[in-house]
Amino acid sequence: MRVDSLGAAWAVGDLVGAIGQAVAQTFNPVRVKGEISGFTRAVSGHCYFSLKDARGQIRCAMFKRAAAGLSRFPKEGDQVEVTGRLDVYAPRGDLQLVVETLETAGQGDLYEQFLRVKAKLQGMGLFDSSRKRALPRYPRHIGVVTSLGAAALHDVVSVFARRTPHIRVTVFPSAVQGSNAPRELVQALQRASVLQRDGMSCDLILLVRGGGSLEDLWAFNDEGLAVAIANSTLPVVSGVGHETDFTIADFVADLRAPTPTAAAELVSEDTTALNAALADHASALADGVQWVLDRESQRCDRLTSRLVRPSQRLAQQQRRLTQAGHALSNALRGHLTRAGFGFQQARLAWLASAGVGLKTKRESLERLALRWQGTSPKAALDRGYAWVQRPDGQAVHTVGSVSRGDHLRLVMRDGELGATVDAVEPD
Repeated sequence: MRVDSLGAAWAVGDLVGAIGQAVAQTFNPVRVKGEISGFTRAVSGHCYFSLKDARGQIRCAMFKRAAAGLSRFPKEGDQVEVTGRLDVYAPRGDLQLVVETLETAGQGDLYEQFLRVKAKLQGMGLFDSSRKRALPRYPRHIGVVTSLGAAALHDVVSVFARRTPHIRVTVFPSAVQGSNAPRELVQALQRASVLQRDGMSCDLILLVRGGGSLEDLWAFNDEGLAVAIANSTLPVVSGVGHETDFTIADFVADLRAPTPTAAAELVSEDTTALNAALADHASALADGVQWVLDRESQRCDRLTSRLVRPSQRLAQQQRRLTQAGHALSNALRGHLTRAGFGFQQARLAWLASAGVGLKTKRESLERLALRWQGTSPKAALDRGYAWVQRPDGQAVHTVGSVSRGDHLRLVMRDGELGATVDAVEPD
């Protein structure tokens, strides 16, 4: 594998798929004339053969449904003209022609005309993907252009009734086969583009018809119809013929469906699936809302626990004060107990030390008392002396402190005497 300036390398499957898409877009549908070679019919009913001429050959497959329309099976060497679509068989990477019709050679005038119209319109840019319009995902009003007696109409209405019964469907009748069909199809498209019913216009248009031969489908190869589809103000979805049928209308339409039924399914979302998805979204939304409510409810509970009435707050403070009082009382009681124990210890120590001090003091006092008794005036009075003092109690120590006529008191051992000084005789 090599990667160069051309870009990234292709994966094999992607390359085969891209080639198949390019071939289908460029050539389909295709009509080929050649000689039958190697014709075989499988047990499944499918037919396989090659078409060849002097310059080449191509593998062909004709499936059971298409082969059932043959009046006789071709034989080796028959000259035939076939219509179909080119495809790439991915498992082998082979180019093959899926044959839809097989005719005797020389019946290709219509097909040649088809190719001329296709080339002209392609040159005008009517097939360009850039001009294709997107379809509304949820249309409310769909216009259907087809024949009232066509089986395609029944198929489309059945799909809408089953999948989206709420969608409004308006049928714009038109012939889908014959010389008048192209003109009527154009007129029906124009009516659908401008219809307003109850203030509601169509959101898109289905252009449908069942399968048939090239002649049966020829109205949908009309150049005027192709221009009308391109100029439509509404997106157009074509569902003409079977899966292998291609018309000019398919190339110009904004979307090509392989069958009328497929066209109806492509533009309608299944109500059952939508309801289920809506139920899932509703359940998820309800769960989300409930989760938010639970979270906010829990938050409110936390805030409520912090926001109490004044009476409750007062009761809380009262309980705290009581608890603090008990704690203080217990602390004081413990402190007093410890202090009382210490005081008792100190008292005992003081008593012990005081007893020793008192004994010492008592002995000292007794000694002082003995000494005092020796020097006490009372002891002198007991020996016959008297204590002289004035009437006011002041002691008389010297003769010079009294005068003749002074009244004195003499304190004796057993009482007092009053005396008057008659004479003063200094020593």
